[in-house]
Amino acid sequence: MIELQPSDELFFADEEAAAVTNDIMPIEKECWKVLIVDDEHSVHAVTKLALQNFKFEGKTLSFFSAYSAADAKQLIQENPDTAIVLLDVVMETDDAGLEVAKFIREEIKNPFVRIILRTGQAGQAPEERIVIDYDINDYKEKTELTARKLFTTVVSSLRAFRDIITIDANRKGLEKIIEASSTIFKMQSMTKFVSGVLTQLIAILKLNKNSIYCRASGFAATKNNGEFLILAATGDYQNSINKNIDEVAPFSLQEELHQVFKTKQSSYFSDHFIGYFNSSSGSESIIYLQGLNHLDDIQRDLITVFLTNVSTGFDNLYLHQELSNNQTELLFTLGEIAEIRSQETGCHVKRVAKYTKLLALKYGLSPEEAESLNLASAMHDIGKLSIKDSILNKPDKLTDEEFRIIKTHAIAGYQLLRTSSRKLLQTAALIALQHHEKYDGSGYPKGLKGEEIHIYGRITALADVFDALSSDRVYRRAWPLDKILAYIKEQRGLHFDPQLVDIMFDNLEEFIEIRDSCLDTYDNSLLVDSTTCSLF
Repeated sequence: MIELQPSDELFFADEEAAAVTNDIMPIEKECWKVLIVDDEHSVHAVTKLALQNFKFEGKTLSFFSAYSAADAKQLIQENPDTAIVLLDVVMETDDAGLEVAKFIREEIKNPFVRIILRTGQAGQAPEERIVIDYDINDYKEKTELTARKLFTTVVSSLRAFRDIITIDANRKGLEKIIEASSTIFKMQSMTKFVSGVLTQLIAILKLNKNSIYCRASGFAATKNNGEFLILAATGDYQNSINKNIDEVAPFSLQEELHQVFKTKQSSYFSDHFIGYFNSSSGSESIIYLQGLNHLDDIQRDLITVFLTNVSTGFDNLYLHQELSNNQTELLFTLGEIAEIRSQETGCHVKRVAKYTKLLALKYGLSPEEAESLNLASAMHDIGKLSIKDSILNKPDKLTDEEFRIIKTHAIAGYQLLRTSSRKLLQTAALIALQHHEKYDGSGYPKGLKGEEIHIYGRITALADVFDALSSDRVYRRAWPLDKILAYIKEQRGLHFDPQLVDIMFDNLEEFIEIRDSCLDTYDNSLLVDSTTCSLF
């Protein structure tokens, strides 16, 4: 509401009264900033007096006074959110005011503040040229600027300033949404994705309050006590990740969350927001943000647009995960087929994959590269498909010829995989070829030495031997742990990369945990006692 009863005339205070007037009035929490630039103290005093009871949209005016161009430039830089500049043209120089206008528009590039030129010497600054050349928003001669006209001018200028700021806020918000969407769409992990959604939403709303991201089970059964699992969190809820929402949220919030989930519509409350969105894949999600005062229409519109993009991101992520899961299952199945033929279980494949990923991460490879190694190593013995069962499953010591045949599985696996243009299968081909090479050059099939062996081959070699010796095989029983560790230590720098051996011993508990997480099952009656150390 505008509260002002203007008279038709401005009256000027004398110089003494003007001198005791504060140059900068106290700034209220909610106010419109007005910068008065004029070398006459009386102009400052009468302007403040005429507008002292002014309100626009519930906000008062806070005045800043500058008596020279230099003062004006400093104040506008210190207060970039100034709404209006009441600017005199002639001050210390004939065009000082115009230099201020040029500084605002061209040097500090502030297109938002409304510049109202007030001049007592119109001939010094012709209106038509000045308004265009200096991006002036209004031009008034001091002789025509009554209190009523000043009131009208300020109101129209504030409306323009408000609308421009609103448009710019929308623009910035949409830019943030585009940037946020680009960022989160690159994330292929569900946890990283939802964490990114939460982070970007807080950035869009400029929030630093408590918030959580929770995801429902995604089944129709959610209507029947469906569970909400917190996947990402911040603030008071940052220690609640992977917990059920019912464990950490107060009862009143639980009721609101379930109501939103039931109605499938976002809800805005006085101090918090609950956003709902779903994807075509059937996934339904909820975002809860606590500590909000009031979301304006712009923020609500931005949330709506952002959550629409997030739903698309979820569709893409679920599709990617489905393809990734299919790929993983196919690779492990093929690896298991080779192991089953040699009367071993698929657990060997799974354990070796986990060992290689752990070694890769501890060695310093990126998470993406470690995950690729995790999948590709499942195919390390795919070449065994080319070996006859009579040799592959022979319980006795192999003859020299049989061992020569066994060693061909490295090249056979490489030949099977090498023609693929897929990076993952190229990695698998490399591992199949090199996982029996030895660090001292005594391995096969090429007798590579040291770092001539790719790091993937060196990692898989250690992982494969550790698991092979830890497991029962048709030709021998598993070795006790102390004997395995003694053997690996003995082969440090001979069979195995010394650095990788050190990494294994430094993190032995994690390797043992993997070994014990998936145990093999054998008919022990088929086993034979043998001292043969066959590591093919």
